[in-house]
Amino acid sequence: MVLTTIADTLTRSVESAGNTLSETFFEPSLRLGVTGLSRAGKTVFITSLVANLMDRGRMPGLVAQSEGRILSAFLQPQPDDTLPRFDYETHLGALTARQPHWPDSTRAVSELRLSLKIRPSGLLAGLQGPRTLHLDIIDYPGEWLLDLGLMEKSYADWSASMLQRLAHRPDPDGFAAMATSDAAAQKLEEPTAQRLAAAYTTALHAARAQGFSDCSPGRFLLPGDLAGSPVLTFAPLPPVDRAGRGTLYREFERRFDAYKSRVVKPFFRDHFARLDRQIVLVDALGAINAGPRAVEDLRQTLSDILKAFRPGASSFLTSLLLGKRIDKILFAATKADHLHHTQHPQLTSVMEALTRDARDRARFAGAQTAAMSMAALRATTEEMVPHNGGALPCVRGTLLDTGKQAAFYPGALPEDPNHLLGAARSGADTWLDQDYSVMSFAPAPLTLKPGEGPPHIRLDRAAQFLIGDRL
Repeated sequence: MVLTTIADTLTRSVESAGNTLSETFFEPSLRLGVTGLSRAGKTVFITSLVANLMDRGRMPGLVAQSEGRILSAFLQPQPDDTLPRFDYETHLGALTARQPHWPDSTRAVSELRLSLKIRPSGLLAGLQGPRTLHLDIIDYPGEWLLDLGLMEKSYADWSASMLQRLAHRPDPDGFAAMATSDAAAQKLEEPTAQRLAAAYTTALHAARAQGFSDCSPGRFLLPGDLAGSPVLTFAPLPPVDRAGRGTLYREFERRFDAYKSRVVKPFFRDHFARLDRQIVLVDALGAINAGPRAVEDLRQTLSDILKAFRPGASSFLTSLLLGKRIDKILFAATKADHLHHTQHPQLTSVMEALTRDARDRARFAGAQTAAMSMAALRATTEEMVPHNGGALPCVRGTLLDTGKQAAFYPGALPEDPNHLLGAARSGADTWLDQDYSVMSFAPAPLTLKPGEGPPHIRLDRAAQFLIGDRL
């Protein structure tokens, strides 16, 4: 019996090693991380990307497809047995129903494997048969990504940064009045700690609702099975001279360190550090609508995010010895369908300006980066609406809150994005020369022809940047 068990174990080990070698050398995989801050459209992006890679009639910008070299695409079981599967079929059903609706947002890590069979190109194409590339798509909340920036911060540094930001944000439960130096110096009492953590969490939710981006720690917004645990029961506090043992400050400092070691670090080790490529989806229009302070907060957040990416060129040896390095990063401004196409270049320019510091740092480290505006699922149509003897470039769609059709003009984005970022950097409370607004549209009913995926704006170009070189 023991010998049989040992033999079975050895057989499984050999089979596992053989499968790993086969996939590494003959059927390579590419791990694509998809993240973004709240309401950026991660779930819709993955659903539309997979649908459009399986039915590629709307993907002319993907070179391998335009050359006719993608023979088929099919879903397979994911390689990570401990990760939930991205619920592609349910999400696609929500978008393609007779009365479509937006799918539920990302609340945890999930994965989906799409395998592509490709005909080779080049001089040896006629001597080789089709090959397979496994595209492993990893979906994770952008709020968790922000936590990676905490790894390099002490509790005092993080507290100072967040208290400064909170001074310009909504504070429904009066957290600022509770988080005083006197309170920090008092002996720890758990009800007091819970009240502070709850008020801080409420402030984070209110800030996110008003378009602010840095709302860390991210698990305060998406706690999952950690809700109510001590590792999520802390908040930023002002500094205290010689805070003694047993004080609220010292305990919050200990819990902050525990959050980094027991929550953030395992996520980085188990998921994030294994990525090859990354797309960061950004609701830039939402931040612009929220005002200059939200735009500056977004710019700083995007810069902080890149510090976690360890960008640079990856090689087989370095991936074995030192871990993978993300070698391509795409920053994408979503919801381009909320603007007439004549304003898409301005939205792209804003995205490029917002990510300038981050992209420069990535390029210096050897990673390829790009910024673009896109819509993974087009929910509107365009039209010119007569106005004061002229015409306004508008988009028409179904309003999410009323279900009625409406034409919408959000305002003209400036040709020079520094007109926006300058006001944001200076700390202005409102835009001086223009009002910007954003409407929430419901997905439009779809009638898809055979071989066509859902309609989109520049999803094919995003796919070409992220995976085109591996096809």
